[in-house]
Amino acid sequence: QVQLVESGGGLVQAGGSLRVSCALSGRSFSSYAMGWFRQAAGKEREFVAAISWSGANALYADSVKGRFTISRDNAKNTVYLQMNSLKPEDTAVYYCAAKQTLGLASVQTYYNNWGQGTRVTVSS
Repeated sequence: QVQLVESGGGLVQAGGSLRVSCALSGRSFSSYAMGWFRQAAGKEREFVAAISWSGANALYADSVKGRFTISRDNAKNTVYLQMNSLKPEDTAVYYCAAKQTLGLASVQTYYNNWGQGTRVTVSS
């Protein structure tokens, strides 16, 4: 049984930085490609970033490209999302997700397991 637990959310001022983390347990972490998604109040959940099993390849939504960086530490079974130059429109609950096939994907239905989410609030 795969479990994903996010941490690191919180309140930050616009222009600030925050790093959220997601730890996977229950299976071999390096067997999964990982993704981050977010859902703002009243909106559908949307893709943010994805990373391949090795960490060699990453994919970003246009809205976060150049500001957010996804990374992973397979020794720690953890994926990270470093968020810089945050904007109020980045306010959302951030979810990590695991994908059993190894390629990158921005489509939610390709992901097999989801965390409970961590809330990020960016004040103006």
